[in-house]
Amino acid sequence: MKTILILASNPKGTSVLDLDREIRDVREGLRRSQNRDEFNIQVRGAVRPIDLRRALLEVEPQIVHFCGHGTGHEGLVLEGDDSKEHLVSGKTLSRLFELFADKVECVLLNACYSEAQATAIVQHINYVISMNREILDEAAISFAVGFYDGIGAGKSIEMA
Repeated sequence: MKTILILASNPKGTSVLDLDREIRDVREGLRRSQNRDEFNIQVRGAVRPIDLRRALLEVEPQIVHFCGHGTGHEGLVLEGDDSKEHLVSGKTLSRLFELFADKVECVLLNACYSEAQATAIVQHINYVISMNREILDEAAISFAVGFYDGIGAGKSIEMA
């Protein structure tokens, strides 16, 4: 069984994303897939940096899916303790994912301008998918659904 950890972050003061819809549509697609019994989906919302680390330790996922905002080289946007944005750099993410390289097979950064973080993470994780520019919410959701439809159909990460 593969565990998918979905991490969602849309802090106060950032543009509103339909993260609940993205999560619902991914879950629904996998639930309907021919290989539905091969997947366990764990979701963490309003993710702070400490929640990211704790979730990786607790869940031990094979696939990590981040949905939220990216800012380019400054980092991914997680929540701070004050519910406002807290940026996490590619360097920090790289060091974190290095610790989980024996478990995590794929990281999907479904966030605008997340290529810099992907470049850092791919030093330790074989498959890292990111966006190199702005992507509309609708397109991000469609991409995620298509990816997991492929995974749910038994296709490889490359094919999905």
